[in-house]
Amino acid sequence: MYVFGVIIEAPYEQALARVKEALGAEKLGLVSEVNVSGILKAKLGEDIGAYCILGACAPALASRVIAAQPAAGALLPCNVVVRALNEASTAVDFMDPVTVLGLAGVPEVDAIAAEARAVLERVRDRLTS
Repeated sequence: MYVFGVIIEAPYEQALARVKEALGAEKLGLVSEVNVSGILKAKLGEDIGAYCILGACAPALASRVIAAQPAAGALLPCNVVVRALNEASTAVDFMDPVTVLGLAGVPEVDAIAAEARAVLERVRDRLTS
């Protein structure tokens, strides 16, 4: 599977703030924040509910991936999707770096991907504690 996740019993805005805080607590930087729901509303007139993609990056891990396989930078950063399920619940889906970086086919990158997954699992666990 290319994602793993959790459902948070919190409204979207509160959950989004909690995700950002949990990412920061694990020393992951946010390199992008895409308001997908706003884009689809503005460009297509579609209302999909609150939906955001956060691009999370651990610079030390990203540097190692790029050093091992420069083209693997196309597989970075790790995306985290935060999406409203209803007024009281929010889903958080984490891109599985093991699956995605496995596309590089480089054992050293695979090992780094496992480290990145462990970091994202700690983020997920922070959201459920």
